[in-house]
Amino acid sequence: MNYEHQKRVLDLVVATILIIAFLPFWILIPILIVLDSGLPIMFRHKRIGKGGQEFYINKFRSMIPGAHELLHKKNKQLLKEFKKGDWKIAAKDDPRITRLGRLLRALTIDEFPQLFNVIRGEMSMIGPRAYMKSELKEQTKKHPETKKYVKKILTIKPGVTGPWQTSGRNEIPFTQRAKMDADYASNHSLLVDIKILCKTPKAMISKW
Repeated sequence: MNYEHQKRVLDLVVATILIIAFLPFWILIPILIVLDSGLPIMFRHKRIGKGGQEFYINKFRSMIPGAHELLHKKNKQLLKEFKKGDWKIAAKDDPRITRLGRLLRALTIDEFPQLFNVIRGEMSMIGPRAYMKSELKEQTKKHPETKKYVKKILTIKPGVTGPWQTSGRNEIPFTQRAKMDADYASNHSLLVDIKILCKTPKAMISKW
């Protein structure tokens, strides 16, 4: 069995185990989201996968309804800060994030539904960040030296977790993040994947 088949088996086994192990969360979190900020429960957004193919990523909603429109159409200052921060805003400074959403993000619980993206084969348990098409377009324009990294990143599936998420450097700039993702895409192996998986729980707890 080659690496690609081994990785797919690992993805299916780990994702299935986690879906079953966290069954109470699939019941509790939707209830808490509705009580905290109403519907919808899930957030779906287009991301770029292997070969540049777009797919919908799934997350528990951690922002107010209409957060995307608020950022891109109604709040120019917030959008400026978002792009200045390499397409990220610290949770404590982001007015779009709900009270419950801050907790879900701190514990990475909001990303649990991505396990179903893994089951469908759109994502892997371990891989590069699932970037937005517009994000890659603007970032590579801003940082032309990263084009070679992005080209390499898109040769494999994005992951629920990955090298930079478990490095203890979650706030690193796009240039370094892209290089780390590209390095993983060039040197991944089953042993590397297992090491990253083992480091992920500690990385999740450290965010809290």
